[in-house]
Amino acid sequence: MSMLNVLMIGDVVGDPGLEALEHLLPLMVKEKSVDFVTVNGENAAGGFGLTPSYLERILAAGADVVTSGNHIWEKREIWPVLNTEKRILRPLNYPAGSPGRGWVHLKKASVKTGEAVSWFVVNLQGREFMTAIDCPFKTFDALTAELENPELLKDEIPIENPVILVDFHAESSREKEALAYYIDGRASVVAGTHTHVQTADERLLPNGSAYITDLGMTGVLGGVIGMDAKICLDRALNQVLYRMEVAAPGESGKTAVQGIIAEINGDTGKAVSIRRFSA
Repeated sequence: MSMLNVLMIGDVVGDPGLEALEHLLPLMVKEKSVDFVTVNGENAAGGFGLTPSYLERILAAGADVVTSGNHIWEKREIWPVLNTEKRILRPLNYPAGSPGRGWVHLKKASVKTGEAVSWFVVNLQGREFMTAIDCPFKTFDALTAELENPELLKDEIPIENPVILVDFHAESSREKEALAYYIDGRASVVAGTHTHVQTADERLLPNGSAYITDLGMTGVLGGVIGMDAKICLDRALNQVLYRMEVAAPGESGKTAVQGIIAEINGDTGKAVSIRRFSA
């Protein structure tokens, strides 16, 4: 099998971010011969949460899987969809009984060869400076053990040499790097999300995983993490929790789509290269 191109895109923030995604993602997929796309969509609806209609727009723009994080619970209308639409994920390490699922396995053909590829996407959430849910390290270990005995996953599609992509939604850079080294070689890509600030530390780890601490965001760059700068300043200066609003494009600066494109060896699942972009 030839090399595979993977695109992972940072948190979509509000309508400006979604409109930029809809405009640029189809072009990027075509120009870069992208085989698979993940998009973090937990901030797409008004800056907090996701709705069924916004989910459909992200999927229609070209996302194969939409990942999320702690804000996925903000819009309750998405909760039933988490149980019925397998292409939207919530972090796997929420306790049993939470709506939705934290991993998905899809078969999709390679753009270059047409061969079917097993794509396995995992969504995890950190615990440092966030709600202390189940351990993401042990959760990934348990999932790996099940992958070695696929019948335990009760997946309807046979899993063969999967390309494993991990969205680790976490606040702490230390925790993100630690998890990446912990699962190095067991995933093709480990990409952090949540902080909305793209990091410049993309690299290949010793055992073959590609890594970046944070993909960045898809939204207005001139605000504060995609939100209105004045409101964020008022919150900081006055210590009053004013309701945050999405930054307006034009007034606050350009809107960009941020993330990484990684090249994966289709035979070994090892990453060959990783490059960040802000388009």
